[in-house]
Amino acid sequence: MELPGLRTWIVFYLLSFVVLLWAAFLSSQGTMLWVSLMLVIVVVGVNFVTVYNEVKRHASRKALQRELVKNVSGKSAAVDDRKKRG
Repeated sequence: MELPGLRTWIVFYLLSFVVLLWAAFLSSQGTMLWVSLMLVIVVVGVNFVTVYNEVKRHASRKALQRELVKNVSGKSAAVDDRKKRG
C-alpha cells in the first residue's frame, strides 16, 4: 500500500477498534446487548467488505501490469525481429 493509503487504513482500524471497545463496554453492563451485537456485526462486515475490495483491486492492478508488460515486451521483440531482418 502507498503511504497515504496506509494512513487511511490506520484511522479506519482505530475507529473500528474504538467501536468494538464501546460494544464490549455496553455488553459488559448488560444493557443494550442488541446494540453492542449490532455494532460488532456492522464493524466486522465493513472490515470484511473493505479488505475484500482492496484484494480485488490489487489483483486487477497486478493483472493490468502483467498485460502492459506483455504488450511492451511483445512490441520490443517485434522491433528486434525487424532490425535483424533489415
